[in-house]
Amino acid sequence: MAYPERYELVFEEPTPAADPTDPAPRKGVERDAVTVRRTARAGAGGFPVYEDETGIVRAEISDRGEVRMLASGGQQALSTPVTARSLDS
Repeated sequence: MAYPERYELVFEEPTPAADPTDPAPRKGVERDAVTVRRTARAGAGGFPVYEDETGIVRAEISDRGEVRMLASGGQQALSTPVTARSLDS
């Protein structure tokens, strides 16, 4: 299977009242986007591992666009992105 070379991961600022199971973007919330590229590695689920240019942000992204964030160092508090968009056309 051909996997995209790049994804954009979009993260939202967490709020105490936010429902983590609600996938809908919230209005008036800070968002950060990180571009990640496919590496030669595969994650525990067998899907490609993607990382940003610093190697700090790492994620396994399935063929259905499901994202599993991977720790790149100790003491890391991982957040799950709200969306993962393929940047390949």
